[in-house]
Amino acid sequence: MLVSLENAAKSFGAEEIFFGVTASVEPGDRIGLIGANGAGKTTLLGVLTGELEADEGSVSRQRGITIGYLKQNSGLDYSNSIREEMRSVFAETLALEARMNDLTAQLGAGGLSPRQQEELAKEYAHVQELFEVGEGYQIDVKINTILSGMGFAGEDMTKSVEFLSGGEKTRLAICKLLLEDPDLLILDEPTNHLDFRTLLWLEEYLTGYRGALLIVSHDRYFLDRLVNKVWEIENTRFYTYKGNYTKYVALKEERVTRQMKEYELQQQEIAAMQDYVDRNIVRATTSTRAKSRLKALQRMERVERPTLPPTPMKLRFDTERDPVKDVLTTNGLELAVGEGAGRKVLAQNVELEIKRGEKVAIVGTNGTGKTTLLKAVQSMIPSVGRVTWGKGTRLAYFDQGTDSLNEKNIVLEEIHSAYPASYEQQVRTVLGWVGLSGEDAFKLVGQLSGGECARLKFAIMMMRKGNVLILDEPTNHLDLSAKEVLDRALRDFEGTIIMVSHDRYLLDRVPTRIIEMSGSRLLSYKGGFSNYMEYADLKPRKEQPAQTEKKEGKGAKEYTRGKEARKAEAKRRKALAENEQAIQETEALIAQLEEELATPEVQSDFVRLDEICSLLDRSKNDLSELMDQWVELQDEG
Repeated sequence: MLVSLENAAKSFGAEEIFFGVTASVEPGDRIGLIGANGAGKTTLLGVLTGELEADEGSVSRQRGITIGYLKQNSGLDYSNSIREEMRSVFAETLALEARMNDLTAQLGAGGLSPRQQEELAKEYAHVQELFEVGEGYQIDVKINTILSGMGFAGEDMTKSVEFLSGGEKTRLAICKLLLEDPDLLILDEPTNHLDFRTLLWLEEYLTGYRGALLIVSHDRYFLDRLVNKVWEIENTRFYTYKGNYTKYVALKEERVTRQMKEYELQQQEIAAMQDYVDRNIVRATTSTRAKSRLKALQRMERVERPTLPPTPMKLRFDTERDPVKDVLTTNGLELAVGEGAGRKVLAQNVELEIKRGEKVAIVGTNGTGKTTLLKAVQSMIPSVGRVTWGKGTRLAYFDQGTDSLNEKNIVLEEIHSAYPASYEQQVRTVLGWVGLSGEDAFKLVGQLSGGECARLKFAIMMMRKGNVLILDEPTNHLDLSAKEVLDRALRDFEGTIIMVSHDRYLLDRVPTRIIEMSGSRLLSYKGGFSNYMEYADLKPRKEQPAQTEKKEGKGAKEYTRGKEARKAEAKRRKALAENEQAIQETEALIAQLEEELATPEVQSDFVRLDEICSLLDRSKNDLSELMDQWVELQDEG
């Protein structure tokens, strides 16, 4: 046991944060801590680490335990350079190295007596042994490995921490904690500001982490990959579930359903017993039995009514008509930001085709032009090139910010301004679905939280009844339950979706295709994020920092060739699998047609006989071409 809580409770004034928390962190645990904003997650972590005292109960920590805690506002020394900040983790070991250098200088200076030389040599041997035990010779290797994995490869290590961006500071704080290697590593929203490759590297690293992990995160994909236990704080109560995030969702639903049934059955039993007591307590013949049941009622351990989650947001994107098959086509599209001398071209000659019913996610590193592309195809910004929307398309847009909203309007006015012909009851119903009913409908838009603004934009989208949904980071500002609702709504939507998102859980469940923006190239991958991760070579590579300086030029070229070869091989394997599937389907069709051809019904129906013969002939030609393709793909391997 590293840390344990026994019936812990914490309040701030009259506000109770949580109570009755009994839990422990064991070596090797991988725990995800979840709960709505303001539920008390940070307070619980404070009690766990000793920054806060529990009002009731007890907290025990293993003697000598080391705890590393990444807070949302990182605790870095801004006066240090990147290299100095990382080396500060190894201050004691580096002090040993400095002493070794000092002793080496003294021994080399001469003028020492044999006894002095012997004493200095003994001290040097002792200090060197401590230095080796502390893995002093590996310090720079460790630092380079982790900095590289967390996206600092090629960064100037003399750069002051003060001049890093907010995202870079968060990443550097994670690097420092990983180098500290504590017994219990606590990470509060560690995935903010990380790109896909860095996220995957961090997940791989944490998978092999020797200590225990306690993670607060809204990144469902991250939790799914890493945790084997979920702690939840909900309405001051504490619950523990075994498994990852997906398992937690199922187990919680089972628990609430089971507890509600037990509660309702017991309430029926209590009501029946109380009714018997009320009717019989004063009768001489039944008084004794009534008193006995009254005592049983008083002794009964009551099943607590489960805390039902707030009414979830309801999303349903309906359409009034279908567009033509070719929904969107771009030709020679140039994406740029800024004007005049400050104009910067992000991508040129962008060619994009999206068909009816496709659910397409656009991904890429920051600054590649994903949001610019969404705006350009809607003619919201000037662009060069041609954008063609198919006949019958009706767009519904969710923007990343609040530019589409008038902050001076009240919520009701905001929807009425977009749809002046709509009835108030219809507007109120849609607002109720997204949780903006009652007084919330009369709030100024400018007073809404980020999550409330997102809900308002979803309400406007539902009123729009678009058959093409365009969404730019739709899960930003949503809590976990709202994200689940959005996932289901987008999966159920029968129209076309074009979205930009960093939410890998969403990307793994909704898209039928992922398009990666890389410069002016658009690389298309069928399926969701897991398939994209496999074929786009996103999996982290084993770094070899010690060889970086020796193989800087040649190694980079060799790696490029290796990367292209791996991409080509992955593409060949994918094509081969699709080819073999097509062969199986064509062979099955031929067998079916031949079987049908032999039936008396077909033999006597000359029209049907001619149709089957023609189809059989075409199918055999198709099979011959597929077999030729199979041979070619095999030869390429």
